[in-house]
Amino acid sequence: MAIRVTQVRVLDSQGSQIGVMSTAEALDQARQQNKDLVLITQQTTPPVVKIIELSKHKYWLQQKQAEQRKSARQQEIKGVRLTPFIDEADLQTRLRQIKRFLEEGDKVRVEVDFRRGRQRTKKEFGFKNFERIIEETREFAEVEIEPKSIGTKVMMQLRPTKK
Repeated sequence: MAIRVTQVRVLDSQGSQIGVMSTAEALDQARQQNKDLVLITQQTTPPVVKIIELSKHKYWLQQKQAEQRKSARQQEIKGVRLTPFIDEADLQTRLRQIKRFLEEGDKVRVEVDFRRGRQRTKKEFGFKNFERIIEETREFAEVEIEPKSIGTKVMMQLRPTKK
């Protein structure tokens, strides 16, 4: 793409400012150094150009985009299921799992299913387990969705706190 303005602000390959000059002068300087004149931004007055090899500039842009994708990582929702009358050792295992998911930066949805027999009449056991989980993860998680009953399930969702 050709640079179609008369005056440009020129930077060298290290990013130091050379000055404001005509586009023809900037092109001559780039040719003398066996490099390209690359338009960095057109929003400023005068537009900013850089004397650099085009391949290096493209590589730098790729690295910048990759870094942005990495930092804008989508938060996943991990699921953990409990039973209403879960054993203490099993609950500790689930707690370790929840803590690991939260430390990795993922949200955690915790569900207790009350499908069988008398479990349906004992939903308070599920809420007690949720209270315990909230208490155990208080220092690095906050409740995003409060424990609530949906049909035969009781669920809640935790999100990691910002560090």
